[in-house]
Amino acid sequence: MDSKVKLFLQRAENERDLAQALLDLSGNDVLKNTLTLTPDHTFYSAVISHSYYCIFYTARATLLKEGIDVDSPEIHKKALQAFETLVHDGKIDVELLRIYKSMIVKADTLLEIFREEKAKRGHFTYQRLPQANFEPARESVQHAFFFFKHIYSFLQK
Repeated sequence: MDSKVKLFLQRAENERDLAQALLDLSGNDVLKNTLTLTPDHTFYSAVISHSYYCIFYTARATLLKEGIDVDSPEIHKKALQAFETLVHDGKIDVELLRIYKSMIVKADTLLEIFREEKAKRGHFTYQRLPQANFEPARESVQHAFFFFKHIYSFLQK
């Protein structure tokens, strides 16, 4: 396997593991106390972001393995479009594409939420948002593990 492909896979694995660690930390009051965090600290938004980057770097590794390199500007858009081409050509399972698209939507949605919430000053909103993101964050980590596992197997062929 090409060293650049391996590098992207290592980066993807680090992002996936960090997403899982942040999800675990968000629900562990003992560990929060050890880190001098209050029990209401959660990192669900970061979980979603790191899960997305796991999928993004895994997709980049796949593209490189197929001889496709994408670059700025709009690298995320280009990577998605190139990944879609691999799916449409029958090289990648369509379920993996669905998950990748889902993560991009969550990342964009998260960014929009951040913009809206930054403009708000209400304490209730700030308290509620992190907890409200638990389910999407949990799903994002599951998607990251699923996506990485299947692409890694694909790349080993």
